[in-house]
Amino acid sequence: MLHADVLKVLRKQGYGLVGKHSAVKPCHWCREAIKNGRHCYKAKFYGVESHRCLQMTPTVAWCQQRCVYCWRPVELTVGTHDVPDPDDPDLIVEESVEQQRRFLQGYGHLEGEARKRWKESLEPRHAAISLAGEPTLYPRIGELIDAFHSHGFDTTFLVTNGLRPDRVEELEREPTQLYVSLDSPNEELHRQINRPTIPDSWDRIMRTLELLNSLSCRTVIRITAIKGWNMEGTAEEFGELLADVEPDYVEVKAFMCVGWAAFRMSPDNMPSHEEVRKFAAEIAEHAGFELVDESPPSRVALLSS
Repeated sequence: MLHADVLKVLRKQGYGLVGKHSAVKPCHWCREAIKNGRHCYKAKFYGVESHRCLQMTPTVAWCQQRCVYCWRPVELTVGTHDVPDPDDPDLIVEESVEQQRRFLQGYGHLEGEARKRWKESLEPRHAAISLAGEPTLYPRIGELIDAFHSHGFDTTFLVTNGLRPDRVEELEREPTQLYVSLDSPNEELHRQINRPTIPDSWDRIMRTLELLNSLSCRTVIRITAIKGWNMEGTAEEFGELLADVEPDYVEVKAFMCVGWAAFRMSPDNMPSHEEVRKFAAEIAEHAGFELVDESPPSRVALLSS
């Protein structure tokens, strides 16, 4: 399914390919946690150990959007609809774990506590189903979540752009936590930032947001804060929208000019942590939420009602 030029770019960027359409890539914080015991904000906010986190996607080159800030090569998107002939969920889980182990074999020389963390990393217990593409375009996403838990994973985080409310509504197994990306409080800005390929994208996102209160899992709205795009004059509108949705948490996180985003954006679009915190506090005031935590190294602030 992935033609030669796409495969070449993905491998050059350090993705480990799994089956016909999935991929794995350990993040900076996974490696940092193994070597130095420093964990990402997910550890601080939700108790996820970074060295035991498996970052993967079942749809590495499938998405209905071309977000300007995405680190993925959206210009090489393969499809905007469901992955055809999808791989078996158990195969994806098993091969994803094997890919993770291959990536992390180079830390076998470590000693002491670092060696202990390395050994633990070879048995991941958290699945971050995100990384690249839109996971809900894998038609067996609920089965994949269930497969991770059946293989001994304690937690699963599913990140979605919200364009498949039908798939969210029909999940056979809910994740531990559902993220919905919301980079704009209105349709006009959504089309500028997310560049959707389908005409009713905003209506679909609104439908997904309406579904959140019907879910039993923890729900989180993720706002990627981009200077010059969505941080000026939008706090009140964001706040009013979030007040209606009432997610469990809202993460306001800085855009980072990395990967292919560097071809579309500038380092000037990256807000400092202080700017993120101020923006988040303004949103919280209008939403009736509180700023409950923050992680300066990741430039992220956490809001809750």
